[in-house]
Amino acid sequence: MWQYVLRRLILTIPVLIGVSLLVFAMVRLVPGCPAVAIAGVHATPEFVEQVRRDLGLDRPLHTQYFIFVGNLLRGDLGVSTRTGRPAATEIWDKFPNTVELAMASTLVASVIGIIAGVISATRQHSIFDSGSMLVALFGVSVPVFWLGLVLMLLFAVTLDWLPAGGRGGTIEYLILPAITLGAASAAIIARMTRSSMLEVLRQDFITTARAKGLRERIVTYKHALKNALIPVVTIIGLQSGILLGGAVLTETVFAWPGVGRLMVDSIMARDFPVVQGAVLLFAVCFVFVNLFVDVLYSFLDPRIRYE
Repeated sequence: MWQYVLRRLILTIPVLIGVSLLVFAMVRLVPGCPAVAIAGVHATPEFVEQVRRDLGLDRPLHTQYFIFVGNLLRGDLGVSTRTGRPAATEIWDKFPNTVELAMASTLVASVIGIIAGVISATRQHSIFDSGSMLVALFGVSVPVFWLGLVLMLLFAVTLDWLPAGGRGGTIEYLILPAITLGAASAAIIARMTRSSMLEVLRQDFITTARAKGLRERIVTYKHALKNALIPVVTIIGLQSGILLGGAVLTETVFAWPGVGRLMVDSIMARDFPVVQGAVLLFAVCFVFVNLFVDVLYSFLDPRIRYE
């Protein structure tokens, strides 16, 4: 197991190098010059050029990249051109909020998706089965920002049950963003759970368990569900990484003070260090989430061995 984990960690090195190269290139393809954004549109050309030299933007791109990687290996993400604070500090201040939202969204998506998928599989071709799959299709198709605005209008403005945005000290502020962000993932998990459960319920060992006189609830949740969770866990792991890095729209709609909203502000201000650092952080988290999912397989299915 530990040898497998070590091999996976080594394989992440070229992945992260590729991510850093792509992020470095794409950020600099964004229209506009950060030196002009910092100096101001009314600044003199001489002052703008001085800012460019201070930021190192007058050097060739490959030189800028090697400097960026060298600083990154030392844990230095640079200084935010928007606030003047270290980019790492800017990101880490917001990162716990994004993790909180992503974990809540993953919990909402997993609970709703697995329950809906199991019930749909055990009641195949019923009204509930057709209705849940229709809702799942709706959840996958609806844009996140539209769903967020509709939920905000209904529960915050019309019914006045929940706050419209921000991050307070109570769980009420987390409910609407978590449901909005987790809706699409819940639909995907529900469809995968239904498909996997239907396949497992047709296996011979399920027929044997029923023939022994076991209760249907025990057959479904103790025997069938555990064996059906392998592909479901894969989807949950992938969705967790996607939710962590895809909270940009949700955080913007609900004014949630996370890294996603910080990225939007930094892109608008051409704040290269913060944007690069945030994307790299999301990439690292995604890699480690998938590694955790792979390790979890061996606990769900003892037949899986890592050699």
